Amino acid sequence: MSEDQFMGNLYQRFPVTIEKGVGAHVWDVDGKEYIDCMGGYGVALVGHKNQRVNDAIKEQIDKIITVHSSLYNKTREEFLTLLIGLAPKGLTQVHLNNSGAEAIEAAMKFARKFTGKKGMVAMKGSYHGKSFGALSLTFNPKYRKAFAPLVEKVSFASYGDMESLRSVIDDDDTAFVILEPIQGESGIIVAPEGFLQEVRKLCDEKGIVLIFDEIQAGLGRTGRLWACDHWNTAPDILCLAKGIAGGVPMGATLVRPDILASITKGEHSSTFGGNPISCAAGTAALEAITEDGLIENSEKMGKLFREGLEKLKEKHSMIREIRGKGLMIGIEMKFEVKDILMGLIKKGVLMLYSGRNILRILPPLVISENDVTQVLHALDSVLTEEEEKRNVQG
Repeated sequence: MSEDQFMGNLYQRFPVTIEKGVGAHVWDVDGKEYIDCMGGYGVALVGHKNQRVNDAIKEQIDKIITVHSSLYNKTREEFLTLLIGLAPKGLTQVHLNNSGAEAIEAAMKFARKFTGKKGMVAMKGSYHGKSFGALSLTFNPKYRKAFAPLVEKVSFASYGDMESLRSVIDDDDTAFVILEPIQGESGIIVAPEGFLQEVRKLCDEKGIVLIFDEIQAGLGRTGRLWACDHWNTAPDILCLAKGIAGGVPMGATLVRPDILASITKGEHSSTFGGNPISCAAGTAALEAITEDGLIENSEKMGKLFREGLEKLKEKHSMIREIRGKGLMIGIEMKFEVKDILMGLIKKGVLMLYSGRNILRILPPLVISENDVTQVLHALDSVLTEEEEKRNVQG
């Protein structure tokens, strides 16, 4: 691949050159079709070549591409009105930026300024991004080690363990607790029942800002508009990105108004944040999610996926556990998954991984029942081949 000579060895790359996509399908330069269960790591939320998004971008391009937030813009206003109308209770203001990491960086600054405290608590298994601040909240040592020292005063609690969380909170200095309602990069780890409610209660008792990172889990991915809706719990700050603008770069930090009011002019800003192209695409994407049945389809297709995967688990001893909600699914294997991913590519399926032994499914929410059936069939076939190969080797 000629890209490699320019881009360095920064990505785990697959031998596929994608040229176009529609819905949950993509095609390579040779015309081979794939069912896309990678979804750009969750970015292709409303499907490739979504008509609403395409039309909105084309219309906006003919008006203006960039308007800095020091000036007003009606396209931005329309997007903000729609987004805040859908936001969890109490989150009535927003800072627009360009990525998940930027959404996290803003949340960190807002929470620390508002509370006047410096301590930060994240979860073991967390992933919040790779910029210095976001990386400081990301648990995996393989991402952190080479860049130490990172931002100071970060503690990690065991995910789902209230005693562990209480043990790392400093009543006098903890500004915020940040968590993913469903951890993505660490293998689709779903919050235990009652955990989010208990964290919310603890933060309220101690005057700590609660931040939810729904960059991967939000916007219908889990079969609810917000992942935290599964537990009827709202944060003080909500971080969004990935599919929020249908594939156009955008991040958003939704905030309680009293928290954002603590930030003065010039303390935080974004040159590209809230540009009209992203906002036009964002409005179209939100309309697609809420008006075109995507949340319902996520729940329905996710159920179909997990039922099929449980049957495969009974058939294939290589599968250890199936986890997830909606179309955010993890398949934990007893062995490394690299050969499985390559086998799926040969059969026309693109799938993700989490670490060495977990397959991750993040398809566009428009995926069909026929697509799900084909993916399950392909996975069944690849696992059978892998088992036969291991038996021969054994």
